[in-house]
Amino acid sequence: MAEPINPVVLGEVSAHYGVRGWVKVFSHTRPLENILDYTSWWLRVRGNWQKIELAEGRVHGKGIVVRFDNTNSREQAEAYLKAEIAVERDELPKGDGYYWSDLIGLRVETLDGELLGKVDHLFETGANDVVVVRGDRERLIPWVRDQFIKDIDLDGGVIRVDWDPSF
Repeated sequence: MAEPINPVVLGEVSAHYGVRGWVKVFSHTRPLENILDYTSWWLRVRGNWQKIELAEGRVHGKGIVVRFDNTNSREQAEAYLKAEIAVERDELPKGDGYYWSDLIGLRVETLDGELLGKVDHLFETGANDVVVVRGDRERLIPWVRDQFIKDIDLDGGVIRVDWDPSF
């Protein structure tokens, strides 16, 4: 079975929506509806990748709902619940910045060069994003550029932070 070469996870199928094969999608893209820019998705269903085409999709309230090709009932949609949604990295818009997925696994060091660990994941809060660093212990560092996050060197594989290692 085919698999994506370099997948970037953009969201997850979170729940049923109605009885005609629609599902709710939790999108990691900003704005949320950007996930609908991709009409062909890779879904990781129970550990296996599967390529699927979108038949329809739209913003609904504060979220996104979609229907996949050949999915016309709640029972057919059941197979996709909790599936991760990904696209190939080369389908993402090119730019000067970076994606969260680019940061996973980077070393995190203080300005004095002390290793705090590696980026495990990031998450959103109402105020700012937070980077979770796992090393000798877990650290939650606010993703606030210039205040705490001083430098991101993707080529060197390191993020430099202004952070007290005892925190």
